[in-house]
Amino acid sequence: MRDNNKNNIWKVISASSVGTLIEWYDFYIFGSLATIISEKFFPSTNPTTAFLATLATFAAGFIVRPFGALFFGRLGDIVGRKYTFLLTLIIMGGSTFLIGCMPTYATFSFAPYLILILRLLQGLALGGEYGGAATYVAEHAPEGKRGYYTSWIQTTATLGLFVSLIVIITVQKSLSKEAYNEWGWRLPFLLSIFLVIVSIVIRMKMNESPLFSKLKSEGKTSTNPLRDSFGNKANMKMVLLALFGATMGQGVVWYTGQFYAQTFLIKTCGLEATQTNTWIGIALLLVTPFFVVFGWLSDKIGRKGIMLTGMLLAVICYRPIFKNMYEICDTKNKIEATSTIITTKKINPNKAKDSLVVKTSNIVFTDSSKLLLTETYSLEKLQINNNTPVDTKKTITLASSYQWSITLYIFILVLFVTMVYGPIAAFLVELFPTKIRYTSMSLPYHIGNGVFGGLVPFIATLITVSPGSDYLSGLWYPMGVAAVCFVIGILYLSSKKASD
Repeated sequence: MRDNNKNNIWKVISASSVGTLIEWYDFYIFGSLATIISEKFFPSTNPTTAFLATLATFAAGFIVRPFGALFFGRLGDIVGRKYTFLLTLIIMGGSTFLIGCMPTYATFSFAPYLILILRLLQGLALGGEYGGAATYVAEHAPEGKRGYYTSWIQTTATLGLFVSLIVIITVQKSLSKEAYNEWGWRLPFLLSIFLVIVSIVIRMKMNESPLFSKLKSEGKTSTNPLRDSFGNKANMKMVLLALFGATMGQGVVWYTGQFYAQTFLIKTCGLEATQTNTWIGIALLLVTPFFVVFGWLSDKIGRKGIMLTGMLLAVICYRPIFKNMYEICDTKNKIEATSTIITTKKINPNKAKDSLVVKTSNIVFTDSSKLLLTETYSLEKLQINNNTPVDTKKTITLASSYQWSITLYIFILVLFVTMVYGPIAAFLVELFPTKIRYTSMSLPYHIGNGVFGGLVPFIATLITVSPGSDYLSGLWYPMGVAAVCFVIGILYLSSKKASD
C-alpha cells in the first residue's frame, strides 16, 4: 500500500535527489572540464583534434548508458530499487575519483584509453541510476501528484551541472592560473569521493519502494524483465513510442541548452571560460524552479502537451538565440580603443630544428570588452614567406554590461529544457507496469538522452568545423531530431497510464 505521509515522501525525495545530484555532478564534471581534459590526456599536436577526441570520449559515456539501463534495470526489477542505485552510486563515484588521480598523456601514453574506460563506467552507472531514482520516487508518490514529486528528481541534473560549475569556478579563483593548469583541475574530480560517501550513508537508511515490496511479497515480480519488457509486442511498442515520440527530442533539447551552449560560447565564440561558467551558473540557478513548475502543471493539464511545446519552441528559437550570442561576442562588431603586442620566441617541442614565434595581442575595445589573441608561427615557415599561424587562440572577456544579455539567452534555452524534462519522469513511469517499470522506462530514456542527446556537443561541433559550414550549422542536428520527435509525438503519443 502506498505511503501517503507527506513527511515520508519528502524524505524519499531528499535521499534520492542527493545521490542523483552527486551522480550528475560526477558525470558532468567531465564535460565542464572538456577543454583542459583535451590538453592533459590527449596528444597536443593538434588542439582541434584533441578537443574532438575529448568530446567523443564524453559522448562515449552517453552511448553506453542504454546498456547500463538494461543491466541495472533488470537488476532493479529483480532485487529492488534501493540496492541497485546504491551500486550505481559507488561505481560512478569511484570512476570520477580515479580520473582525478590519472597521470597525464605527457607521462603516460595510455591515458586516452584509460580515461575512455573510466568514462564508460560512468555511463554504465548513470544508465542504472536515473531510472531507479525516478521509479523509486514515483512509487512513493500519491496518485495525481507524480509529476510534481518526480520533478524534484528532474532538478538534480541541472543542479549537478550547476554544482560542477561552482566547484570549478571556486577552484579557478582560489588558485593561480599556473597552479590550476598544473594540478588544480584535478580537485573537482577528487572531491567526488567525499560526496559519494555522504550519499551512501544516506541511501543505506532508505526503505524499498512500497509498490515493489508489495509485488515481491506476493511473488509477482518479473523473473525475466528483459523478456517481459521487450519480448511483449504491446510493451515494446510503448518503448519505441517513448523513445521516438518523447525522449529523443527531450534529449537533444536538454544537451543543446545546457552543454552545447557552453561549448559554443567557449570554443566557437571564444568567450573566457570562467565568465562563461559564471553566467551559465546564474541562469541555471534562476531557471531550475521551472522544472517543478512544469512537473506540477503536467499533473493538471497532462504531460504530452508541455513536452512537445518545449520541443517546438526550441526548433523555432535556437538559431536566433545562438546567432545573437555570437554577435555579442564577435569582435568584428566592436571598435578597438587600445592594443599592445608582445612577441616571444621558444623552441618547437615537436621539431627540434624549428622555433616558434608567439605573437600575443591584448586589445581593449570602446565598450570595455577585452580580447587576448595568441598567434603561434613556425619560424621555419616564416622564412619561406608562409605567414599562416600554426595555432591561434582567441579569448574574449566581455564587459559586465553584457552579462544579463547572455544570461537571459541561456535562461531561455534552459527554460525549454524544463518544459521537456520536468514532466518526463512521471510520463515514463506511467507508461509501464510496476514489475518491469525500471527496465522499460530506463532504456528509451537513456537512448534518447545518452545517444541522441549526448552526441549533441560532438556532432554539432564536428559539423561546425567541417568545410563549407558556418558557426550555426551545428544546430541543424538538434533542431532536426527535435522536429521529427515533435511530429511523431503529436501523431502517435497518448497520455494513457499503465496500471500499477
